[in-house]
Amino acid sequence: MTITIEKSDRLKALPPYLFKEIDRKKSEARKKGVDIIDLGVGDPDMPTPTHIIEALNKAAWDPANHRYPSYSGMGAFNEAVARWYQKRFQVALSPETEVVTLIGSKEGIANIPLALINPGDIGLATSPGYPVYNTGIQFAGGQTWFMDLLKSNQFLPDLSVIPDSVAAKAKLMFINYPNNPTSAVATLEFFKDVVRFAEKHNIIVCHDAAYSEMAFDGYRPPSFLETDGAKAVGVEFHSLSKTYNMTGWRLGFAVGRAEVIQALGQIKSNIDSGAFQAVQFAGIAALDGDQACVENMNREYTLRRNILVDGLREIGLSVEKPRATFYVWIEIPKGYSSTSFASHLLTRAGIVATPGNGFGAPGEGYVRMALTVGTERMKEAVARMKSTGF
Repeated sequence: MTITIEKSDRLKALPPYLFKEIDRKKSEARKKGVDIIDLGVGDPDMPTPTHIIEALNKAAWDPANHRYPSYSGMGAFNEAVARWYQKRFQVALSPETEVVTLIGSKEGIANIPLALINPGDIGLATSPGYPVYNTGIQFAGGQTWFMDLLKSNQFLPDLSVIPDSVAAKAKLMFINYPNNPTSAVATLEFFKDVVRFAEKHNIIVCHDAAYSEMAFDGYRPPSFLETDGAKAVGVEFHSLSKTYNMTGWRLGFAVGRAEVIQALGQIKSNIDSGAFQAVQFAGIAALDGDQACVENMNREYTLRRNILVDGLREIGLSVEKPRATFYVWIEIPKGYSSTSFASHLLTRAGIVATPGNGFGAPGEGYVRMALTVGTERMKEAVARMKSTGF
């Protein structure tokens, strides 16, 4: 006898996951023999640095690392996180109470609403933005109030337009700078405004800082926690994925307000069993090691950025040269929607770009391209777009 399987209401309420849909379209194009240049998903193409791989290899052979790890992370890894924060941002952290290890920052971002939100509460999230902010809020039974990111405001949320009635019910706020997908950056002055808003309305700020080390032309993005009062109102999420080309390794961390970090750790202890210890030893090697690998990576992304942005401008598209992240946020030409322009690029030029509206309604009118192919391939992408026309 066959039983009927019905998805839960929480799954029915979700839109298709953006990048899963992009993968489907890429697969269809490849079956037709199209030579794809994939600028869609932000998955680094450069290898993980050798000294990190060697640390993993050594740790993987130790049987002590084959057992269940600590839910909140090895003490040695959390200490490395605290050292890195002190050196990079001059922010002091307690490894015991203000750091928790994550199986990639996505896991922590998805789970933090479970620690803070009750059904009916509001979570504030930027739009366009990383889809997991909204997903996590929805899974926790909350309601998402989207803060629009507009070009007229340098893609920073305008906190003054959030109604008091919304702020009164809000329990957390997701922000993300350097920003995905717009590549916008934030100043410490903006972070001060966020702290004041959070203090006024008793809101926990969740800052996604996954791209803080991907920056160009001498720019050094600040940490939210550098701001006076920030640690009292918020936490910051980091990942080793982009900084050290470790997307498949699944290692990240959250730091900040001790009670929030401990609450997230409590959620994790009931959901997962922690990150593989050998990967954490590799993470220690990454955080404590020579950061020349990060500088080399950024030099390569700078070359790719310049090729793409200069080429797009020659074509006549409006695009800012990003100071950080490995994304380029591109205004689409007249006569197209975000989706139709992305489809045009795929079918006519074999180029995968992400429609801006897939990140939220305010993203309509844009596509996002990632700097995830080498310089020669990037030149080929520009040449294809020039020959295809719009």
